[in-house]
Amino acid sequence: MPLDILLPFWGDPAMLKETVRSVLAQTSGDWVLTVVDDAYPDSSVGEYFARLDDARVTYLRHEKNVGITENYRRCVTLATHDVVVLLGCDDVLLPRYVEVVLEAHRQFPEAAVIQPGVQVIDENGTVVRTLVDSVKQRLAMPRGRGRRLVRGELLAASLLRADWLYWPSLAFRREALVSTGFRDGLPIIQDLALVVDVVAAGGSLLLEPEICFSYRRHSASASSAKLLDGSRFVGEQEYFTMAARQMAGLGWRRASRAARWHLTSRLHALTLVPRTVATGNRAAVAVLAGHVFGRMPRTV
Repeated sequence: MPLDILLPFWGDPAMLKETVRSVLAQTSGDWVLTVVDDAYPDSSVGEYFARLDDARVTYLRHEKNVGITENYRRCVTLATHDVVVLLGCDDVLLPRYVEVVLEAHRQFPEAAVIQPGVQVIDENGTVVRTLVDSVKQRLAMPRGRGRRLVRGELLAASLLRADWLYWPSLAFRREALVSTGFRDGLPIIQDLALVVDVVAAGGSLLLEPEICFSYRRHSASASSAKLLDGSRFVGEQEYFTMAARQMAGLGWRRASRAARWHLTSRLHALTLVPRTVATGNRAAVAVLAGHVFGRMPRTV
């Protein structure tokens, strides 16, 4: 059963090639890779894939740019195997990623999502530990040893309190991904929204302890670019209001409360206030302050 690796591309061609090389270097050859180029303006990308001599690799290109959410949706329609990964175009698979994920799926076939162990790298490929990732991995992620399933309100509340997932590393059971889909209007937080929807529909998540994925964190990402102007947090506030009502509708009071408070998101905005003040962007400061100190959304 091949692992279906879908790679929506818009970004640095050099990093894309590094990502593809990491797929080719897997200890298990049980995978297929489909790259969907969102009309990135560089002909060298298509030329690179034309030279690749591997029947497991497919390269497709949109005629015009459709944006991140639509490209994700296009990728999902191309999935044909039971386990699917939406790989980031600048992230790196460690050699055992495919082997580890497929073994985890065989042991826990009921898991809708698999979160493997992750290390964080910078633009140069150096392993780093940031404050954000320390909070994710040491404080927010559910504790335990070995492979373990988490589900229901406990999982939803944990994710809404602090999103500890690494989206490009996640492996989904195809039917869960197809039946859930991406919400409109949430390009920055669409990953959390989709997983919470999977959990709300009864899906479970498997935590795999083996580190087999390198997640690249750098200032050029879409989410980072929207931090200091505050626009990211406008989208987050909209989502958490929606999620609080969704959780309340399920009778999941703890999860609804976690969404209403969204403490980690508020603290994140608070850490950015001094840097934003220094830019002199008063409107952005007001947005950040509103997110930090604003009233909790009502759930009715």
